[in-house]
Amino acid sequence: MPETASTTRAPDALLPSLAPLLHEWLPRQRWFAGKGRRVTGFTLDAATELLPLDGTGPGLLHLLVRVEQPGRPAGTPADCYQLLLGVRTQLPPRLAPALIGRIRQGPLAGRAVYEGLRDPRLAGLLYERLRSPGRTGPLRFHATAPLPPALAPRMLDAEQSNSSLVYGDSFILKIFRRVSPGANPDLELPLALAGAGCARVPAPVAWFESGAATLGVLQPYLRDSRDGWRLALDALADGREFTTEARALGRATAEVHLALASALPTRRLARAETEQLAAAMDRRLHAAAQAVPALLPHVPGLRAVFAAASGGAAVQRIHGDLHLGQTLRGSDGGWAVIDFEGEPAKPLDERRSPQPTVRDVAGMLRSFDYAARTHRPWNADWAARCRAAYCAGYAEASGADPRADPALLRAYETDKAVYEVVYEARHRPDWLPVPMSAIERLSVAP
Repeated sequence: MPETASTTRAPDALLPSLAPLLHEWLPRQRWFAGKGRRVTGFTLDAATELLPLDGTGPGLLHLLVRVEQPGRPAGTPADCYQLLLGVRTQLPPRLAPALIGRIRQGPLAGRAVYEGLRDPRLAGLLYERLRSPGRTGPLRFHATAPLPPALAPRMLDAEQSNSSLVYGDSFILKIFRRVSPGANPDLELPLALAGAGCARVPAPVAWFESGAATLGVLQPYLRDSRDGWRLALDALADGREFTTEARALGRATAEVHLALASALPTRRLARAETEQLAAAMDRRLHAAAQAVPALLPHVPGLRAVFAAASGGAAVQRIHGDLHLGQTLRGSDGGWAVIDFEGEPAKPLDERRSPQPTVRDVAGMLRSFDYAARTHRPWNADWAARCRAAYCAGYAEASGADPRADPALLRAYETDKAVYEVVYEARHRPDWLPVPMSAIERLSVAP
């Protein structure tokens, strides 16, 4: 049954009045996962007035809305999205870019509805709720320590699958837009790492949830840091080596993996399970080759790569989507790892499943290759040196060199490159040569 903290608006009257606006606005958002498929309807899971809508000032309406679209597998629920909508009688000019539209009928008829996170007053209210743990309707707010009051908010525009607010250059609040039941790894893993004493990941200081779904996480904001992707590109542009940084980043990755292994269960795959992993990679390759014919000549060689990864492997919780853009280097030269959500397009259960650590390593190796390819002319040797330094640093901290099982590492790097081929073909055709060059290299027997 839908829930609401409001006693003045019934959910069955609220959603039909919002639906015409959401039909137009939702598909345009960068974090909307259902692009390319028409929206056929909405279902309201929960509606909560975080700030009453009946006052003279702005109201803040928190919604969990399921979006009905054709083409989803039978038996799977529609995607659920978290919306924070501001409601005003008159929208001030400074908030005009946040406007979603005016409601024509229903309990909010005549009101302007807008993206509430772009309103500093409403974004500040969300922070104040995190400062005061407790419950508001179906929403539960938690904090691990007292938070300072009255920090000015600003919304970041760089996110893709989520939205982020920075409070006073002290904290960053990531708000998950597409939500699923179960602990989000971006809360679960940093909490586990904090408990294990790992300083490589900013520890969550507050979060909020509804039912079993994590809705947002507040962490320290590393304001003097720069992300690894930008640092790598700067090094390339300046003609500098990046091996010292890559080696340190390898050590940081290993430290995170060791801490996760100490805090959460690990096990070793049976040979049959490893073969199942290889078979899944093979299926993804088959589907990718149907979508991108340029892969077809390389399929036999790539299938051989997957078939070679047949030994048992240790599995544990990992980052799941590791690349240079998920790392930050502080002014002291130390590396931090962020964004443990995994690949948002994948089901939550899959993102939370234990996997070989070489999957993270392979993601970073592919990221060095991507960075080198942005430089003209392509600096393949620069990427190779970074890759070697990263693996060496990883071995220094973990005692296990990821290159010691070359068949498994090669299989995961190949699987990642196959994914990249499909992505680039669909979204950035000019970048297709980047993963295709890796495909050509990986498909040839070493």
